[in-house]
Amino acid sequence: MEISRRSVLTTAAGAAALYAVPTTAAQAAEQTPTSVVRTLRAAADYAIGKLRTVAPGVTAFPVGTKAEKWVYSQNGDWVGGFWPGTLWMAWLHSGDDTFRTLALDSAKKLAARQTDTTTHDLGFLFYPSWVTAWRLTGDDTWRAGAVRAADSLIRRYNSNGRFIRAWGALNDPNNAGRVIMDTMMNLDLLAFASEQTGDGKYLDIATEHANTAQRVFPRPDGSTPHVYDFDPATGAPIGPNTVQGYSPTSCWARGQAWGIYGFTTIHRRTGDQQFLTTARRLADYALGALTADHVPVWDYRAPQQPYDVKDASAGAIMACGLLDLSAATGRPEYREAALRLLTALAKTCLTRNSTRAEAVVARCTRNRPAEDGIEISLPYADYYFLEGILRVLQPQDVDRAIDLSGAK
Repeated sequence: MEISRRSVLTTAAGAAALYAVPTTAAQAAEQTPTSVVRTLRAAADYAIGKLRTVAPGVTAFPVGTKAEKWVYSQNGDWVGGFWPGTLWMAWLHSGDDTFRTLALDSAKKLAARQTDTTTHDLGFLFYPSWVTAWRLTGDDTWRAGAVRAADSLIRRYNSNGRFIRAWGALNDPNNAGRVIMDTMMNLDLLAFASEQTGDGKYLDIATEHANTAQRVFPRPDGSTPHVYDFDPATGAPIGPNTVQGYSPTSCWARGQAWGIYGFTTIHRRTGDQQFLTTARRLADYALGALTADHVPVWDYRAPQQPYDVKDASAGAIMACGLLDLSAATGRPEYREAALRLLTALAKTCLTRNSTRAEAVVARCTRNRPAEDGIEISLPYADYYFLEGILRVLQPQDVDRAIDLSGAK
């Protein structure tokens, strides 16, 4: 069964009432400076125009750009959910059903990944694509597929260490005890599965992983490493490490953003106040580390910061997390910081000056230590940039797409 966009956007079937989130786009605009609203709306319109031009020719999953053109993965790699997710955000903003059709077509290509047990990134793959498709269409195919993906994800849970393994096949001893901050963003797929099935095992595993991450990742000042290693056989902690950050003692900006967003989300799903406290600690550190231009450097503790290469994707993710955190805490300073981030991205990080560019957001850095993708465009930057804008301008629409409600 499918329901119309009009029905989706005018009924309350999508979720429980929002807590401390403006209930209409008009109310959101009223509490947001007019100049910011104008800037964000223009940026969203630019993104829609870019997508109208580029999206019809996209037949696989963008993973990053080379010479400003998308490079593709056929199976989606770990980022496959962001392209259909971006198209859903474009549909919500524009009402153009072409984006809806393209989003559904793209999401279908992820079907084979439902049973993929080799990665923790099933939340990234299936939440912005299949969960959102179910929430916006009512077609149970999408819900059932997302639950199957959650079944695959919980197989990566190590009960000795109480963590979800990040990388490697289940029978591969390499990286068997490796936990990374990014996994916090994959936990919401498990919360969704518990809500839909009535089986608490999924959310229990998500909560256990979040408790473990909360215990080992944050330093006293609120900064975090990218990686934490455990002995996979005993669950004993080994210590911090990194892959995409500068060092085990540095603070990779995108990982910090994943943590802000992820800990706030798991707080909303569980009601656990400690997760909210952790999210605030991470947010306060990141905000204190931002440079005057409000675009994060790729690592807040790399030797060349604050004059190092940027990662606009970290800014977009962080903005979404801060908007969520403001709603959860009732503290307007987090919303104000999110608006500064989104405004900075809109003014200094878009591809407006290039006729070649196929992406919306520029100045992203994928993996600086590996010299892989330095200040390019990345699909998750486009997705979270649009999500952040719609959280400000159209909060009820975003709620119906990704569920901004609290614990049921």
